[in-house]
Amino acid sequence: MLEVGTRRTFASAVEWPGWSRSGRDPEAALETLALYAPRYAVATRAAGVRFPGTAAETFEIVERLPGTATTDFGAPGVIADDDYRPCAARETSRLAALVAASWAVLEQVATTAPAELRKGPRGGGRDRDAIVGHVIRAEAAYVRKIGLRMRESDADDPQAVEAMRAGILDVIKASRTAPSRTDKSWPARYAARRIAWHVLDHAWEIEDRSETG
Repeated sequence: MLEVGTRRTFASAVEWPGWSRSGRDPEAALETLALYAPRYAVATRAAGVRFPGTAAETFEIVERLPGTATTDFGAPGVIADDDYRPCAARETSRLAALVAASWAVLEQVATTAPAELRKGPRGGGRDRDAIVGHVIRAEAAYVRKIGLRMRESDADDPQAVEAMRAGILDVIKASRTAPSRTDKSWPARYAARRIAWHVLDHAWEIEDRSETG
């Protein structure tokens, strides 16, 4: 699935929430998606889901979507036609497992990373705990799109975060049909893709910025 903006393109693997990468154009986005397959495989192993070793060898483009300002800003922000397909119980459980695995990957990465991360050429970038906090606060905003609520003040409460994430997984597991295209709710497939992408994107950022040299 390609989401093509004016300055950036996202390539997302339809059946693999979280495996989404961007590039300056479709070719660059697909090349980066392939390069990240081994890193994404860490999440699939955590989910107990088999990830084919040949998954990155050939991509079939099933949808090509016009991007938005969100795309160009740096997030996959377009709901695809495929996201409105009905989901069987086995499929929603699989989506939920992959989302949960993305949280597990972030937790493991954050546990082993230094508190202060390597800065960019101009000294920018959040440190480890700020990144983790940013992910949680983003999810607190995302959950409104699937009918849940979380007060921003609860983002620093581990029990509240655990309850929020359990609620996200329950909604994904229970989603057999997608919401109407006329309302503003997120279909389960898109919610899983957007949430897992955001978590893994920042987990990989922490990994990369933990390296020295």
